[in-house]
Amino acid sequence: DTKLLFDFDAGADPDPQVLGGKGAGLAKMTSLGLPVPPGFTITTAVSKHLMDTGEYPEELWSGVAEAVERLESKTGRTFGAGPVPILLSVRSGAAISMPGMMDTVLNLGINDEVVEALAEWSGDEHFAWDAYRRFVQMYGNVVLGVEESNFQSILTELRAERGVQHDADLTTDDLQQATKRFKAVIEEIRPGELPDDPMEQLRGAVSAVFNSWGNRRAIDYRKINGIPDDLGTACNVQMMVFGDLGDDSGTGVCFTRDPSTGEAKGFGDYLPRAQGEDVVAGVRNTMTLDELAPLHPECHDQLLAIMDGLEKHYRDMCDIEFTIEKDVLYILQTRVGKRTAAASVRLAVTMANEGMIDRETALLRVSPASLEQLHRPRIDNTAAQEHFVDGVAASPGAAIGIAVFTADEAVRQVQAGESVILVRPETTPDDIHGMAAAEGILTSQGGKTSHAAVVARGMGKPAVTGASGLIVDTANKVASSKHVDIREGDLITIDGTNGVSFAGA
Repeated sequence: DTKLLFDFDAGADPDPQVLGGKGAGLAKMTSLGLPVPPGFTITTAVSKHLMDTGEYPEELWSGVAEAVERLESKTGRTFGAGPVPILLSVRSGAAISMPGMMDTVLNLGINDEVVEALAEWSGDEHFAWDAYRRFVQMYGNVVLGVEESNFQSILTELRAERGVQHDADLTTDDLQQATKRFKAVIEEIRPGELPDDPMEQLRGAVSAVFNSWGNRRAIDYRKINGIPDDLGTACNVQMMVFGDLGDDSGTGVCFTRDPSTGEAKGFGDYLPRAQGEDVVAGVRNTMTLDELAPLHPECHDQLLAIMDGLEKHYRDMCDIEFTIEKDVLYILQTRVGKRTAAASVRLAVTMANEGMIDRETALLRVSPASLEQLHRPRIDNTAAQEHFVDGVAASPGAAIGIAVFTADEAVRQVQAGESVILVRPETTPDDIHGMAAAEGILTSQGGKTSHAAVVARGMGKPAVTGASGLIVDTANKVASSKHVDIREGDLITIDGTNGVSFAGA
């Protein structure tokens, strides 16, 4: 009898083949006594059963309901009711990390009653409605397949009416409006399918995670990276902690060493008053770990100690997601981090010299493909040329190609024999096929831990992200900086080692 789910604190063997990479990391960190919000992992056995039979094991949903009850008694919070409601995140976690390729639903367990209880508990009505708005948007998109553009156009309209740039600056009233309009859009496209009942919501989100193993971007990613299709995914259900609960909260991603160069100093991105997805999506530009220190000295020191402990435990550079809620640090995920070729060589050598790994392990960590990447072209003396725009040096190397503004166009042009640079405000997992086709990537938003940066480093492609002086208009296929406009088909050069780009070649 295969166990279908394990609580994080069940002392299960942290085997990624069973718990997936994320679940194994959560079980391991919980057993090491790190501040991980409680939850449970539904194993890859469920994913395999679904692939084989087309349905879920019959005892799954009663098992999930019991696990939620255990979560309520551990936290003293109630699922789907006040006075202290518990909201859940539902996230996929395959045995081999596929960053952002599969589905996530946050703030699950909220409805018209719970949003009131959440406002009461937090003393912050704006926060409660933002949680509700995000839930309806994610559930509508991820579970019900309603196009994200439907929600984005409503938010764009509300921001324009208010004259603000970021969703975070909308008023409570705006967020209530947005939630109401989101529901109306969903009702039109998928009538009667947005559940109020939290258990129904959970069933929908868990099903969406298991189904996302078969979505196009996940299949593309596996093909590009040689990952077998029959591994299946696990699903993690975890208590939400909130990085957007006032100014003493925030969220971030850090690496125990520099993933671009391999330099032995920790490095990360932090966003005050934000939820985790905001950092990876690169929606606003971030602060560094050093800038976090004066804001949250205790959390900062605790985080550095945890980074050090996890690196020693895994004997490798780790990538860690964290949230600070009301000045309390929580760790949400860890995995061995993706790195550039140059970083992989430097990490292998320094870790062997530090005695963390032996020489054989060090040699095995540097793949032939990454040695080939080290011979990538570079640009000499970038100072001599007029920069089109400066940004973050997200993934090293130089690339020249014609500018394209969509992933599909990148694939078309490459099939026609062109070299292309993919130019986007930020990339999303749906752009994976275009990123694979392009010579390099340029984005106007996001830092070194944004989706574009992480995926480009994993693919060994040059990338410049967070070029904040760049306005990317995808509809009209033009990118403008104060110096020059670049249209689709114009030649551009990017230098991901120095974080700059030039018009022409």
